[in-house]
Amino acid sequence: MCGFAGELRTDGAADVDAVARMAATMDRRGPDGWGVWAQGRLALAHRRLKVIDLSERAAQPMVDPDLGLAIVFNGCIYNYPELRRQLRAEGHRFFSTGDTEVVLKAYRQWGTDFVDHLQGMFACAIVELAGGRLVLARDRLGIKPLYLAETPGALRFASTLPALLAGGGIDTTVDPVALHNYLSFHSVVPPPRTILTGVTKLAPATVVVVEPDGTRRHHRYWEPLHERRGDHAAMTGGDWEDAVAAALRLAVERRLVADVAVGVLLSGGLDSSLIVGLLAEAGQHGLATFSVGFEDAGGRKGDEFAYSDVVARTFATEHHQLRIGTDRLLAALDGAVAAMSEPMVSHDAVGFYLLSEEVSRHVKVVQSGQGADEVFAGYHWYPPLAAIDGDDVDATLDAYATAFFDRDHPGVRQLLAPEWRLDHDVSRALVAEHLGRPGATTAVDRGLRLDTEVMLVDDPVKRVDNMTMAWGLEARVPFLDHELVELAAACPPELKLAQGGKGVLKGVARRIIPAEVIDRPKGYFPVPALSHLQGPYLELVAEALHDPAAKERCLFDPDVVGALLAAPNDAITPLGGNTLWQLALLERWLQAQGVR
Repeated sequence: MCGFAGELRTDGAADVDAVARMAATMDRRGPDGWGVWAQGRLALAHRRLKVIDLSERAAQPMVDPDLGLAIVFNGCIYNYPELRRQLRAEGHRFFSTGDTEVVLKAYRQWGTDFVDHLQGMFACAIVELAGGRLVLARDRLGIKPLYLAETPGALRFASTLPALLAGGGIDTTVDPVALHNYLSFHSVVPPPRTILTGVTKLAPATVVVVEPDGTRRHHRYWEPLHERRGDHAAMTGGDWEDAVAAALRLAVERRLVADVAVGVLLSGGLDSSLIVGLLAEAGQHGLATFSVGFEDAGGRKGDEFAYSDVVARTFATEHHQLRIGTDRLLAALDGAVAAMSEPMVSHDAVGFYLLSEEVSRHVKVVQSGQGADEVFAGYHWYPPLAAIDGDDVDATLDAYATAFFDRDHPGVRQLLAPEWRLDHDVSRALVAEHLGRPGATTAVDRGLRLDTEVMLVDDPVKRVDNMTMAWGLEARVPFLDHELVELAAACPPELKLAQGGKGVLKGVARRIIPAEVIDRPKGYFPVPALSHLQGPYLELVAEALHDPAAKERCLFDPDVVGALLAAPNDAITPLGGNTLWQLALLERWLQAQGVR
C-alpha cells in the first residue's frame, strides 16, 4: 500500500520536479521509502509503505532492464505467491520476493490481460521503456484510487487528487455536474468526474493504454452479472450459505498475506464481527482488534462498544477501545478533511481518521467490513425494490431516489446560487442510465449493481482508503473479493433480503459469531456531533461558509445559507445527514486544498 505519481509529456522532457512535488504530498501514504525515476518524456515517483518484502529489493519505482519495463504500484496482490510460481515456470526470474515485481512480469507475460490474473486491490502505472507506452490500471472494485489531469502538453496521474494539485497547472474550477451529484446523489461523484473540472479519475475495472503521442484506448475488463445462472439452478438456501461461507473464508484468509501483523477494525456490526470469527476459526490467536466511539449528542448514542466487546470476549482478541471526546474530535476535523482526496460528507470519515491514528501505532495492516451491505443487500432501500417489475426502470429509479438521494433536482437548485443551477437533472439521468443497462434481472439486482459499482466505490471504499492511508495503514476489504462479489451477484435476491437484509450472510454468521451481534438493530459508525450541530461545531461550519473564498466562489444561495445557520439541525436528508454540514464540508475541503 503506497502512493504514486507520474507524468507523460507529449511536447518534451517530463517535469521531474513537478512529479516529485506530487509524490511529496503522499508521504503519509508511504512513510517507509520514496523514489523518483525519469526517462525522456516519462517520469514516475513513489512513496512506499512496507508490507510485503520489506527489503530495498522491492523499492519503487521498480525498473526491470531485462524486461524493458518500469512500474509504480499501489495495493496488494493476494495471490502473488501462486502467480510467482506460475511465472517462474514460464521462465521468468525474480530479484525480489514481493508482489510488485509479480505484477511487472505478469504484464510482460500476458500484456494488458495481466489484470485478469490478479486477485487483490491495485492501481498501477507501467512504462514500456523502449517505445514509451504507458499503461494505467485500476482494480475491479475501485478499492485503490487513480486520478488523472490533463495539463498543457502532458498527462499526469496520481494516487490522490491533492497530489495532482501540487504539480500545478490544474483547472480548479468546480464542475457544475459534479456539484449536482454531490448535492443529490449523497455526495457521490461517479467517474470520470471529480468536484474539480481539471481532474478526472479512472473508473474501476479499467485499463487505459496511452501511446507516446498521447492517444489512448480504454478497456473495461470485468463486470459481474446480476443474473441467475443455470449452474446454480438446483441450489437450496443452505447450498447458497455453504457457497458464501466458503468464498468468504477464502477471501479473509487471502488477506492475511503480509510480512507484518494484520489486525481487524471491529465496529461491533455483523460484517466486521464475522471477519474476526473467521480469522479465529482459521487459527489466528491473539488477533488485534480496534473499536472507536464518541460522546453522545442530540439524543444519539455515540458508540457501539456493547457489541464489539461481545465479539472481542468470544474470540479472545487483543482488543483496543478508543473513546473520543468532543475536544479531540473537533481538533481532528481539519486533518480528516485534508486527508480526503474528494469531499466526503459521511460523518464517519473523521471516526475512521481517528481510529486509524490509534491503529497505526499497533499494526500496519487491518481487515475491514466495508462492502457487505452493498453486495448482500443490507440497506433499507432494497426491500421496496422487490415489489417492482425488473423491467420497470422508472419505478425502480423513483423508489431508489426517494430513499437514497439527499434531495431532488428542485431541492438542489434551491441550495445553489443562480449561476450554478443546471436546467437538467443530471444526477437522476446518470442513475437512470445505470439502472437501465442490461445484465441485471430484477429491480433489486439493478439497485445492488448500482451501489456496488458506483456508490460503494466513491463513498465507503474511498473513505476507508483515504482515512487509513492518512496514517500509513493498509485496509483490506474481504467482502470485496471479486469472486465473492460475483457469487453474491448471482445469488437470488430473496435470499439476500431475508432476515431483514443480508439473509444469506446472516445464515453464515449464525454458524460462527454470537447471535446478539447478528440480531441487533442495524447500526452505523455514529458521530453525533456532526449530525446535531451546536457549539464549536456550528462555529466551524459558519466559519467555512463565511470565509472570503466561499463568498468569492458563491456556490450556495446566501439566503438559504443564512436560514440553515439560523436553524442548523432542521434540514436533515433521508439518510440522516445534516444539510448544513454537507455544504460546509464541501467549502472546508476546497479551502483546505487551497482552491480559490
